[in-house]
Amino acid sequence: MQRQIEELKQEFEKILQKVKDSDTLEKIRVRYLGRKGEINRLFKELSKLGIDEKRIMGNEINKLKQLITNRVEKLRTELQSKPKADYEPLLPGRTVYVGHQHPLSRVFKEIVAFFKDYGFALKTGPEIEFDWYNFEALNIPKHHPARDMFSSLYIRKDLMLRSHTSPIQIRVMEKQKPPIKIICPGRCYRYDPFDASHSPVFHQVEALYVDEGVSFGELKWLLKEFVCYMFGPKTRYELRPSYFPFTEPSGELAVSCPVCGGDGCTVCGNTGWLEMLGCGMVHPQVLKNVKISPRKYSGYALGMGVERVAMIKYVIDDIRIFYNNDLRFLEQF
Repeated sequence: MQRQIEELKQEFEKILQKVKDSDTLEKIRVRYLGRKGEINRLFKELSKLGIDEKRIMGNEINKLKQLITNRVEKLRTELQSKPKADYEPLLPGRTVYVGHQHPLSRVFKEIVAFFKDYGFALKTGPEIEFDWYNFEALNIPKHHPARDMFSSLYIRKDLMLRSHTSPIQIRVMEKQKPPIKIICPGRCYRYDPFDASHSPVFHQVEALYVDEGVSFGELKWLLKEFVCYMFGPKTRYELRPSYFPFTEPSGELAVSCPVCGGDGCTVCGNTGWLEMLGCGMVHPQVLKNVKISPRKYSGYALGMGVERVAMIKYVIDDIRIFYNNDLRFLEQF
């Protein structure tokens, strides 16, 4: 039996050296010290020995039992004191996603950068506006049919969420005398359905230049430069007459469809063109409203929806996709 005790001790020492976690250690404890473990098996074999040998071997088995108990508890304490890894080293690695700019943010910054390069200063204003700045000063008096186009969200009779960024132009012209050369980017709000071409919250960038001798020809030249910058030098554009209460004459800029190249397809409604922005010479009444003489000064203004420009640039036919947070779409940029 002495030989069995020594062999069991050596076996335990070898196994214990390979233990790396608490679960394995518990299995070893049960194997040697459990009710059906190796130590109890040795105690049962004592019945086969004589009285003197039984006393000697019983003492040796108790020493081995105490040794195993002490070694197990010591190793358990050491394992519990080690910091636990927050990962499983045998699991496959996870892909790290690298963030990037949202397509709307990218287009927004590109537009602002273009106008800054041409000397326009960036100006911002409040998103909650008075009726005077949102409509009255822009030559849109009460009961004017043009107000229906804006579907404004009113907070009270004379206070609303701004429906365009033109109020910033009025605020700047009230405080600053010409020359004035500014861009006005920001969020706008309208009571529109959230469908393929409308959003109740959208982004807009407007530009204003007021000085002596500003002409429509300068506006047309700037639009040509902008189209080439945003969509490439091969993109064709068309300036059509239109109507806005705050500009006279007024125009709308359309660019050739990037899908069909102007031949006509379902994206452009078989016209070959996509409308992009509105523009025109600042109406004399608007200048009078901010106490700037229309006899001495003239100017042009233009405004575009950032979502609209992004849809044309990236050939997207549904505005809602910008706000769905779908990684399959966003990862393309």
